[in-house]
Amino acid sequence: MTRSNRGRCRARRSAGALAGAVVCAVLAAGCGIRTTSVPVDAGAAPSRVPCSMSAEDVGTQALKGIPVQIYLVCASQLVTVDRAVQVHDAKSDRIQVAQAFLDELQREPAIDERQAGFSTTVPTTLRISEARPGDPATALRLSEQPEDLPSQALAQIVCTYAESESLAPDGTVLLGGPGNYPPRGYLCTSETKARPKSVPTLAALKLP
Repeated sequence: MTRSNRGRCRARRSAGALAGAVVCAVLAAGCGIRTTSVPVDAGAAPSRVPCSMSAEDVGTQALKGIPVQIYLVCASQLVTVDRAVQVHDAKSDRIQVAQAFLDELQREPAIDERQAGFSTTVPTTLRISEARPGDPATALRLSEQPEDLPSQALAQIVCTYAESESLAPDGTVLLGGPGNYPPRGYLCTSETKARPKSVPTLAALKLP
């Protein structure tokens, strides 16, 4: 083969390779694939919507007992989460109801709740007991002074208890501590839920 023939063959091979590359590029573009010479990091897969639980999660909770709502912390606010408690009925013994709510508040949120941004600040060492002689009938005593608790923890407790007719029949949660101090009335307001850094209180109730 002469030199000129060899040159023409190489030219044809180069043209064919170029045409093939163009065709591949067109096909890739048609399939929505970005042509690149380096790996592309598409980022993490979309996660659960913050502070929102799916209907499946809620339905699963309802199968475990009486459905109730508790307040957890999410995005620096208080947001309700559906749970189920093991009590005979929603108006059973007040201490049993209060303890069931407290247990849920102290329990670490489930993995799906954590993925949605929920957390709790209620100490696991906190205990609850019934009113002392001389306390109002609807009062509850905590093992720590309410005002000594982290503000978000107190807000979680107050707002959760305020949802229960047996614990707060008029919407006011009466809480005392282990000391010889009268219980106070605590309120759960829209401001408390939006900024749980402080909980409105009523004047300390005078004991007889």
